Amino acid sequence: MELLRDWFKRSFADPQVVILGVFLIIGFAIVIGLGKWLAPMFASVVIAYLLEAVVSRLQKTGLPRLASVIIVFLLFITALLFLTFGLIPIIIRQLTALVQQVPNYISQGHALLERLPEAYPQLVSEEQVQAIISQLGQEVAGWGQQALAWSLTSVASVIGLVVYLVLVPVLVFFMLKDKELMTGWIANYLPQERTLVNRVWIESEAQIANYVRGKVTEIVIVGSVTYITLMILGLEYSALLATLVGFSVLVPYIGAAVATIPIALIAFFQFGWGWDFGQVVIAYAIIQALDGNLLVPLLFSEVVNLHPVAIILAILVFGGLWGFWGIFFAIPLATLVKAVLNAWPRRQSAEQEELELE
Repeated sequence: MELLRDWFKRSFADPQVVILGVFLIIGFAIVIGLGKWLAPMFASVVIAYLLEAVVSRLQKTGLPRLASVIIVFLLFITALLFLTFGLIPIIIRQLTALVQQVPNYISQGHALLERLPEAYPQLVSEEQVQAIISQLGQEVAGWGQQALAWSLTSVASVIGLVVYLVLVPVLVFFMLKDKELMTGWIANYLPQERTLVNRVWIESEAQIANYVRGKVTEIVIVGSVTYITLMILGLEYSALLATLVGFSVLVPYIGAAVATIPIALIAFFQFGWGWDFGQVVIAYAIIQALDGNLLVPLLFSEVVNLHPVAIILAILVFGGLWGFWGIFFAIPLATLVKAVLNAWPRRQSAEQEELELE
């Protein structure tokens, strides 16, 4: 009990620490409690934050703020229209074709499994193969039920998508146009003395900005290169697979391994064992190697290094809380937590206390 009392006195004796704690509590309470309803607002903040860098660069060339905002916003709308009417319909068509092809893939897989006892009688028995086939049948039935449930809720998903397509561009425009007005209005309601809060924000803001912009750039580059490569190699569902590979970079260490499975399976069912299959696997391995050893160091040179265990823990925690956005912002949020811990008062050694008294 004495230890707890000492920690409380040491941590909250400084009013700046109390202000920082209140900021964190209110922020997390808003995101957790109202995150579902404010999702379009959060998405707009992220997009406006990304586009602000381009607006600032245009302003440095001598363009007025409003003209810079209009140019960047028109480019954003063009990209949004391309995704909505160009890429997304292709992905949906390929996903539909893949789902229709699944029974054929299952039949090929069954035939392959049934040949294993003949090829490797000492390693695999017929009973084991039948058990595997039965288990796979149950899993496929479960996936079918999930797909049916998803189709029944697709109407609500379409409505939500329409809301995003209408609200998000409007919010992004006004956030860019009236940035100074909005930040000034918010600042009027904040305490004048918030030195510790500012210090935490300054320490983490550069890393967060670098990470978010770098991660979006990485998704676009990796997805585009993968699409072009798979299309040249003649692999089916190249747009769908490239999109999966692009978003797999959101989950370090694990995403690339998970994305390998559908690419390898589709390549096998399409080409079988042979050089065509080997080309797909080798090309994908090269893309992942270039991403991890060249692209990531270039894009994230300013991000504070975090231990892999801390990164995976952050992905599990924040992904469980906020889904996709939690995974996307797992590393920035971990960086923010690290900045808070660095700024938080710590127990001083006896020698440090004596030096301060002197």
